[in-house]
Amino acid sequence: MSSSFFRRGESVPYVPLATSPSPDPLKRPFKSRYIFAALLTLLVSLGLNITLIIQSRYDNANPLDNYQALNNQTLLAEDSPRILADPSRHAIVTTLYDDNFAPAVATLGYSLRKVNSHARLIVLYIPSQVSSHALCIASSTGFEPHPVDRIAPPHDGQGVYYHFVDQYTKLKLWTLDDLGIESLVYLDADTLVKQNFDELFALPWNFAASPDVFLNRKGFTLSFNAGVLFLHPNTTTFNHMVSQLASASYPPGDAEQSFLNHYFGAESLRLPYSYNYNLAIKKRAPLLWDTLWNEAKVVHFTLAKPFLAMPNYVGVAWDEMEAHVKKQAIEWYGGLFNKEIRWWGELFAEMKTVHEVELGTCWTGNNSTSRTIS
Repeated sequence: MSSSFFRRGESVPYVPLATSPSPDPLKRPFKSRYIFAALLTLLVSLGLNITLIIQSRYDNANPLDNYQALNNQTLLAEDSPRILADPSRHAIVTTLYDDNFAPAVATLGYSLRKVNSHARLIVLYIPSQVSSHALCIASSTGFEPHPVDRIAPPHDGQGVYYHFVDQYTKLKLWTLDDLGIESLVYLDADTLVKQNFDELFALPWNFAASPDVFLNRKGFTLSFNAGVLFLHPNTTTFNHMVSQLASASYPPGDAEQSFLNHYFGAESLRLPYSYNYNLAIKKRAPLLWDTLWNEAKVVHFTLAKPFLAMPNYVGVAWDEMEAHVKKQAIEWYGGLFNKEIRWWGELFAEMKTVHEVELGTCWTGNNSTSRTIS
């Protein structure tokens, strides 16, 4: 056995300690990016979860999103006055801005006749945009045609949705005091009347409308929908409104509806949903829709237009209308509004039969040689 681990004078080779390979400086940013991406994903996920929790609590706090059929009272008190002392001083008014809506106006007029409203029926129309043929159809069920000048949107219509560019003409409603009208109910052409609403004409307020309903987070809002309005015409008010159109600050997209919400927002009486039974209610709160259906006075076809080819607002040929309605009832929104769209189609078919003579004149003489609207 050796007395020494090393032999004297023997050299020992140097062996360096093992070391890790030097990191590639070009790879360091990638590692940092991975960490940053992971943290960002975590934060986004956390934020979304918090938002969903808050949204859930917000929705549950809204009594209409959490609707329960608790109330068993009728909409109106039994002794509510519903007879007009002088029907000639009250009017139900709609508008016709182009030929495509003529079948809708005629069907609306027929629905009004069925519920025995005693008020005058008036349709405001823009002569330069409506043919005599379409006007004949629109007035075939009782609407008195009343020509008005178009009110152009302020700022050359910048920001206004394309199918709302004529809607400021609706402000002409306030000039109907010139016809001796003391109070009126305005109805968009895409509405149908389900029950008599003559009780509205006795309201003392200057302006009333039903709250709007949205499918997004806005949901049931305080802002009102301008598809059904009650008002007392006043030309002085009209002139003042027109003077404010360009200077007032309001989102331009919804045109006159946005302006009216800012003009009357704090002073408007909010009518029950029954007076503007917006299809959006059915999409957002089906139980609410089904429960209040029997109390509905005016049904508003906001999310569906049975008389148009949607979503492009294209007119439908008169002789193709009934087939088109049946098709839309099945396909639009997956058939969600099947019952309501078919109801519109049934009234349209009835209207054609009941007013066959009046409608027949719309395809004779100088009105038209074609059985199409568009």
